[in-house]
Amino acid sequence: MPRSYKSFPRLHVAADLAAGATLDLGKEQANHLVNVLRLKEGDAAVLFNGRDGAWLGKITRAGKRGATLELSVQVAHQTPPSDLWFGFAPIKVGRLDYLVQKATEMGAGTIQPVITKFTQTRTRPDKLTAYVLEAAEQCEVLTLPAVMPEVGLTAVLGSWRQTQGLRRLLFADEAAGSSSPVEQIGWLKGLPVGILIGPEGGFSDEERGQLLAQDFVIPISLGPRILRADTAAVAALALVQAIIGDWR
Repeated sequence: MPRSYKSFPRLHVAADLAAGATLDLGKEQANHLVNVLRLKEGDAAVLFNGRDGAWLGKITRAGKRGATLELSVQVAHQTPPSDLWFGFAPIKVGRLDYLVQKATEMGAGTIQPVITKFTQTRTRPDKLTAYVLEAAEQCEVLTLPAVMPEVGLTAVLGSWRQTQGLRRLLFADEAAGSSSPVEQIGWLKGLPVGILIGPEGGFSDEERGQLLAQDFVIPISLGPRILRADTAAVAALALVQAIIGDWR
């Protein structure tokens, strides 16, 4: 997006976006623009819906219970969807928002909660979607990752070939010896991949055995230190995007 629009507030909306379209915002979004951000009639914001790129909208009505914007010009084209599958065992709420937001910022195309033996909490799709939208609004993400419902690890592995085809699944294996992830995954350039991060207590011995028994699973090391689950997620996403993903 041109630098001239970088300072404008960004807002995700559900409506279709096109030149000349008029959008009526509900109370919550209008309150954010008018009362929180102190925008008034004549001010502008950037709107996106995950389908039509980003558009500049000028506020034509700014009220306490609603606001209206008129779209003028597209300031960024829609980006293609990411093919990166990101699975994680849900963690405590205080860190869950961070994990999902970072996965969104770093290019995950699918966000999949995976229930494991040591998973200590559960997720709500509406909460995960809210975390995704918050990250997208703050970081100029235009194509939103798909948020999937929770599923058990055994079910993920059992249906992988049917649902994911030839996609390889990388899992952060804290029980593996420290080694270079560049050598472990460099050969996957151009191939579809997924990343799986375990819970705060790690995978159980049985789960690790299940994973290692699959021909599509590739264990990777994240270095000599034990990382928190949310830190491991960021480290794994950065490695994959830098070595075989869209950072190249």
